[in-house]
Amino acid sequence: MAELITPGGSDTPDKAEPRLIVDSDWKAEAQAEKEKLAQQEATSKPRKGHDDLPEPDFRTVVSMLATQALMYLGAFPDEQGRAVVVPEYAKMHIDLLAVLKDKTRGNLTAEEDEELDQILIELRQRFVQILGVAQAQQAQQAQQPATPQD
Repeated sequence: MAELITPGGSDTPDKAEPRLIVDSDWKAEAQAEKEKLAQQEATSKPRKGHDDLPEPDFRTVVSMLATQALMYLGAFPDEQGRAVVVPEYAKMHIDLLAVLKDKTRGNLTAEEDEELDQILIELRQRFVQILGVAQAQQAQQAQQPATPQD
């Protein structure tokens, strides 16, 4: 507790400079509380967050972008069980992964770098494969004569 003491001993300040006397107990209490909180943080389990979401790290970012690319390459069927292929969106997500690789060059662990390389190789191969199949289907449909409908 802080207390204002004046030279005359009264609680009313006069022309002399007042002195501030600080009770040192609050310092000890504050330090004890700080140490207690630090100890609680050190011993508490790290919480993953709502619904056990993954930790927000580099691997999660890569995984999210790769999953989006796969989704637009038809890897995950829609509600009717059809593959949805949107090559433009798939390419954009693959390109975003390539930008991420370029911008993080020299700052990744060897494992992260290798994992990102492998994901890019697989996504690019799948992109070329799916695009080839889609183009073959379009060519086949264009060659078939239109059948008259009643």
